[in-house]
Amino acid sequence: MADISTTDRTSWVEGLDRLTKDREGQDVTIEVLDRSFGDQTEAERLPFAYTSYDPKDDVVVVAVGGRSSSHPVVLRHMVPHPSQVDIDPDVGAFRVVEQDGTTTIVTFFSASGS
Repeated sequence: MADISTTDRTSWVEGLDRLTKDREGQDVTIEVLDRSFGDQTEAERLPFAYTSYDPKDDVVVVAVGGRSSSHPVVLRHMVPHPSQVDIDPDVGAFRVVEQDGTTTIVTFFSASGS
């Protein structure tokens, strides 16, 4: 899959669905870069469950956990009204930018920890 860097919302559904199929179960870190509140880590090296874009509610959802006894609860990070989604499947990361500039960066780690 080629890199997706776009404001075209129609490609977000397919791109994020493909990322879910390719990366499900890998560890993931979710970081939020916010001008008002500073940079924060939302989740660190938790098992990736899925990501999706819901055009009806205009929200990107990133879910981790919920698939094992060591991580029984699903944590959902929601990015409302995104203005841009950038996916780099080869590097194993994607970025979602909100209208106010707040940026969520999701980074995947291979089973070997790299």
